[in-house]
Order: sequence, then C-alpha cells, then structure tokens
Amino acid sequence: MADSANTVFPSSSVTNQRTFLAIGVGGLIVGLLDLAYAIVVYTPHHPIRVPQTIASGVLGAKSYEDGMASAALGIVLHFVIAFGAATVYYLGSRKLKFLIRRPILFGMSYGAAVYLFMHLIVLPLSAVRPSHMHLTYAAAEFVWHWFGVGLPIALSVRHYSP
Repeated sequence: MADSANTVFPSSSVTNQRTFLAIGVGGLIVGLLDLAYAIVVYTPHHPIRVPQTIASGVLGAKSYEDGMASAALGIVLHFVIAFGAATVYYLGSRKLKFLIRRPILFGMSYGAAVYLFMHLIVLPLSAVRPSHMHLTYAAAEFVWHWFGVGLPIALSVRHYSP
C-alpha cells in the first residue's frame, strides 16, 4: 500500500514542490479565469451575483440574501472546485502519461469532461434550483471549459510535472 502512495506522491521535496505548483498554478489560473468569464458573461453589472450563485449550491436561494458572506463562501467553493479539478488531472497524469505528452488534446477533452460532470452530476445534487440555460450560453460555456478550464490545467501539469 505504501508503494502505491509513493508513486502518486513521491517523497523528494523538489518533486513535492513541483506537484504543489502543478496543481496550485493550474487551479489558481482556472479559478480566476472561470470566475472572470462568468461575471463578464452573466452579471457584468452585479458581479456579486456569480459567487452568490455558486454558494446557492449549498445555501439554496437564501444565498442571495446573505450579501458578502455568501459571496465569500461562493468564491471559496469555486476555488475548491478549481483546485479539485487540477488535482484530479494531476493524479491521472501520474499513471496516464499521454495526459502530459498531449496536453492540448487531453486538456480540452478534460475541460469538456469537467463541464459535463458539473452539469450532469454536481448541479443536480446541489441546492441550486433547476434552470433552463439558453442553448447559445450552454454551447459557449461548454467551449469555454475546453480553453478556460481544461487547457490551463493540462498545461500547468505538463509544465510542472516532476
């Protein structure tokens, strides 16, 4: 059992630092880019609504009544998801080396997978009330996930992989 843990998280400090950077830089870039995208596209005149909407996954409609507290929760949740997505890709790349060798193809594919996971599994299980997104927005958001989510994660993992 210890051997498999060491192959995922090797013990050298340089390797640990590169692991942290691969996940940290990818997650931070994705978190910032995706939050900015959502604000610009959906609520440019009321930017607080985006993180409140994210928090509504936990708080429900009450999120919109809680001001900055729910917005702060939404930002934290958003970055937890971004770092989680980066961690999953990084861990996959330890066994599936093609994820590092072909970061553009598999990064964009991963972005599509993240979108589908969020919309088909996470959102239906959350407290967010179901909504019907216009097809244009859904298509744009799907494509955005290729370039703004999957690709930065894959490029970060490739760049910093030990």
